[in-house]
Amino acid sequence: MRKTTKSPGEKIVKDIKRATRKHYSSEEKIRIVLDGLRGEDSIAELCRREGISQGIYYKWSKDFMEAGKKRLAGGTARAANTDEVKELRREAQDLKEVVAEQTLELRLLKKSMFDGGGDHE
Repeated sequence: MRKTTKSPGEKIVKDIKRATRKHYSSEEKIRIVLDGLRGEDSIAELCRREGISQGIYYKWSKDFMEAGKKRLAGGTARAANTDEVKELRREAQDLKEVVAEQTLELRLLKKSMFDGGGDHE
């Protein structure tokens, strides 16, 4: 087998392409997928205009549909908002404190039982 190696020039060009590749936000991806779903232009034209390959468009479209399907199925848990999270953390802390107090009381009771029954005045 013959192993092909890239020339230093090819590596430089590849590195430049990678460094200058546009990164799309979630909002941009959604906008592009929705434009494609509207069907006003062909997918090929939309992709040319946006500077993406059709493969990328179809991947984003699939991801978009899968996320929507999961959300509509209702099987996924709703994300708690900040106030709910704070309240749950407060409640968890309160419960931990109660457990700690009861554990301490239990230890003290056991100790008094096994250390001669405590002081009787």
